[in-house]
Amino acid sequence: MNRRSFFRSAAGLAAGVALAGTPTLASGNDPKARSRRRVLRAAHLTDIHVTPELANRQDPPGGMAAAIRHAQGQADKPDLLLFGGDMVMDSLGTEKPRVLAQWETWDRVFAAEVKTPHRLCLGNHDVFGWALRDPAVELDPQYGKALVLERLNLKSSFYSFDQAGWHFVVLDSMEFDRANQVNGGYRGRLDERQFAWLERDLAGTPATSPVCVLSHIPILSACALFDGDLEATGNWVVPGAWMHIDARRIKDLFQRHPNVKVCLSGHIHLVDDVTYLGVRYLCNGAVCGNWWKGRYQEFDPAYALVDFYDDGTVENRIVTYRA
Repeated sequence: MNRRSFFRSAAGLAAGVALAGTPTLASGNDPKARSRRRVLRAAHLTDIHVTPELANRQDPPGGMAAAIRHAQGQADKPDLLLFGGDMVMDSLGTEKPRVLAQWETWDRVFAAEVKTPHRLCLGNHDVFGWALRDPAVELDPQYGKALVLERLNLKSSFYSFDQAGWHFVVLDSMEFDRANQVNGGYRGRLDERQFAWLERDLAGTPATSPVCVLSHIPILSACALFDGDLEATGNWVVPGAWMHIDARRIKDLFQRHPNVKVCLSGHIHLVDDVTYLGVRYLCNGAVCGNWWKGRYQEFDPAYALVDFYDDGTVENRIVTYRA
């Protein structure tokens, strides 16, 4: 896979070391840098996994509030909050009274703290009952995605909108996979109805409008390779529940629409920045870090600030919100 990672150290080197008479990006002399204009700043908050009570000596409701306050309290404030899924700790394999208690906590903190326009994306742990394998639960009218759609006041699990000259596509990554109970009864894939909708949506978007795709499960990711000892068998095998199993099909669709510029995701709780065939794939960590147990591998609990520019480029910065 042809991947390129972008590190702050490289940017710092470019800013600090240059031949005499050679302009640098940091100097403001780059014509492209001068011509582009930021049109939108978004805070991407994903994988909050809130629970009602203290967990692992930490306070998940307080952590959720702290992350939202930190994002909205930036001196250069975001215009939009993008919630990337896994709002609650778990609905997949959890009995309904406990699920409802988690959503009540989400509703309470969200109502108290969110003061900025926002958009919401479903995560796998927001789906009710798929991992329970209980026929009685499957008869519940709120089984599956019905409960989360109701709690988030969404008419559909996937949709699109336009803002500041950009077209945003919000996907539903989770397809029911009854045979795959090891991974909670789901896989990362767009079903035929959603894929056909995505084809129509991109075809109806002006070629001059840059496109950002928001999904919970990464469409394409490098950090998914490090979420577990995947190399133990002697081969790299990334489960279909960790990265979109239909990534090739989506990639081929994006190739027909060069205005697709960036894809934002979470799910892995790790951070990467992969560019493939002109599309930048950003996996932006987790607000809860290691499920409210501090750092997950090398990455602290965090959110991302994403700046969108009128030329179709973005700048992405991971922000640690707690000392």
